[in-house]
Amino acid sequence: MQHELLFEIGTEEIPAGYIMPALAQLEKILGERLTALALPYSTLRTAATPRRLAVSIGGLAERQPDRQEEILGPPKKAAFDQKGQPTQAAIGFAKKNGAEVGALQILATPKGEYLMVRVEQVGRPTSELLAELLPEVVTSLNFPKSMRWGAGRTSFARPIQWLLAVYGGKTVPFTLDTITSTNTTRGHRFMAQGPFPASGYSDYVETLRTAQVMVEPQERRDAVVAEITRAAQQAGGMILPDDELVDTVCNLVEKPFAICGAFEERFLALPREVLITSMREHQKYFAVVDAAGKLMPNFIAVNNTNTRDAKLAADGHQRVIRARLEDAFFFFKEDQRKTLADRFEDLSGVIFQHKLGTMLDKTKRVTTLAGLLAKKLAPAHLAHAERAAHLAKTDLLTDMVGEFPTLQGAIGHDYALLGGEAPEVATAIREHYLPVRAGGVLPASIPGALVGMADRLDSITGCFGIGQIPTGTTDPFGLRRLSLGLLNIINAMGFGLSLAEFVDEALSLYGDKLTVPKDEARRNVLEFIKGRFSNDLTSQGIPAEAVEAVTSVSFDDPLDCKRRINALMAISKEEAFPILAGAFKRVINIIKENSETTVQAELLSEPAEQKLHAAYLAVRAEATPLLAASDYEKALGVILKMKEPVDTFFEEVMVMAEDEKVRANRLNLLTAIARLFLRVGDFSKMNAINP
Repeated sequence: MQHELLFEIGTEEIPAGYIMPALAQLEKILGERLTALALPYSTLRTAATPRRLAVSIGGLAERQPDRQEEILGPPKKAAFDQKGQPTQAAIGFAKKNGAEVGALQILATPKGEYLMVRVEQVGRPTSELLAELLPEVVTSLNFPKSMRWGAGRTSFARPIQWLLAVYGGKTVPFTLDTITSTNTTRGHRFMAQGPFPASGYSDYVETLRTAQVMVEPQERRDAVVAEITRAAQQAGGMILPDDELVDTVCNLVEKPFAICGAFEERFLALPREVLITSMREHQKYFAVVDAAGKLMPNFIAVNNTNTRDAKLAADGHQRVIRARLEDAFFFFKEDQRKTLADRFEDLSGVIFQHKLGTMLDKTKRVTTLAGLLAKKLAPAHLAHAERAAHLAKTDLLTDMVGEFPTLQGAIGHDYALLGGEAPEVATAIREHYLPVRAGGVLPASIPGALVGMADRLDSITGCFGIGQIPTGTTDPFGLRRLSLGLLNIINAMGFGLSLAEFVDEALSLYGDKLTVPKDEARRNVLEFIKGRFSNDLTSQGIPAEAVEAVTSVSFDDPLDCKRRINALMAISKEEAFPILAGAFKRVINIIKENSETTVQAELLSEPAEQKLHAAYLAVRAEATPLLAASDYEKALGVILKMKEPVDTFFEEVMVMAEDEKVRANRLNLLTAIARLFLRVGDFSKMNAINP
């Protein structure tokens, strides 16, 4: 028989950012534990509010099945003496498992022969198992920060207030510290506290809905959107889209009630990002815009309780936001006393990294590197790239960024325009921080991309140059993120460049600050970036064999590498490719010790080797210009013509001939063929990819 389990952990208000990760953990842990206990189930649903984490498991078996378990014991050599009599180890093992010594069996394992006994395990009732399991699940949940309270030993995000545990309509009895499980939940803290009985998930959801709690996150999120939309319409505007803030607010309330507030129009003189951030970051207020997308002097607050006097509630929020905006207005006016250019030398007072110098030192290096990149990749943008790099970090010294650190770059953009800088320079200052996170928005302008690349190359090479290399999950300087951002910018902009060249330039700009030998640092940086390149492509579904086939041969120009990988993927679908790949693997194995490629035609005596040599010369002549033009797919189509002559050669010709000159000539021919193939990738690593 099957029943439903309803389990709820009731708490003080949990931080909004903890809730969804905790739900994911709860689902994973319970699913894994039930599977380990051989308890099948049909559905698993989760729900949450700031005051509760809940899970419903439908179709949960009433008891474990009876099963036979094989238990491994001591090694055979320790279980019997020289006369074949059982030792104390064997006797103890049998007694421990309730078996007779005669019931013990010998089992051969990869590590040798061991004693084994089969024990009949009678399945236990699910209700008994849940009483043991559920407290363990609670204590298994991890949070960024946990706390203990009272005299209890349990650690959790916030103090636990109640536990609801019902299986098959009956309470699952257990105690966690001083809290005993019941069949009741609690409603809204202020509008309907309860307690309220609940016997199943549907009953639970409806009961809480009546008790002013929307326990299902999607239902609550939809209600938040509806409420803020309604409130914005009252002001004649619409909500500035902000899905991230909607998600946050959804996990701050158990039932949303939106209020429309207003602020003085003079605050609209503040930069747009300042206004939005002032409302969003500290107060979790939504900005309101008109039909043209222009900010209006209004905001939307979302309360956890309804209010009889909307004006009184709005007045409270308006007093708070007015104080925030007054501070921002003061910072804005103070910042205008100096332009970004005036602040440049003051960067000497900001430490970039204690071994790598100040932010002024970094800015000078990045400016030089951005100029070198511009000369190589986009000479027409040289002046704007260098100027943007020169000013890129100066907004760190402004009062506004001091108050709102997330506005770095955005404030630099606005202040650059106010200071008379070119729009291209202002845009590049904003964009050089992009992408902020994996999959984030990338720079749209070439100067922004160039400065962003220079900034990342400087940080990566500097950290590797002093031995600050990421290990395991430790990456204090975010070098993985910076490397992936660098690669994404290169790919998005279509920049063809030598990473090795610019890594060398970046390392050289540090002078004597580095503690790791330059060649070692260079090698480590390139290997690290190659790792990010490979991981990124495989995470997109590109087979690791294709990525390895190209990057194992060379990794310098990421864009060129990607073209070669795409070409290999395309050609690998051809029927002849797996056979050619296998033959190439044989070629590679044979020529391991050979590096010469000079072939003497007069030494080619066998028809098969003469045919192979002629095919090689024809293919090389046709493929070389295609390879030079990076038209790798067409080049591989030409190279694929080598399949038949290579096959025939290996069938009819003995490579390792007794005549030393003939043997060397044949090895040289194969080496020359391999060199041609390797201009795209190592075909031998593609054997696992089927056409």
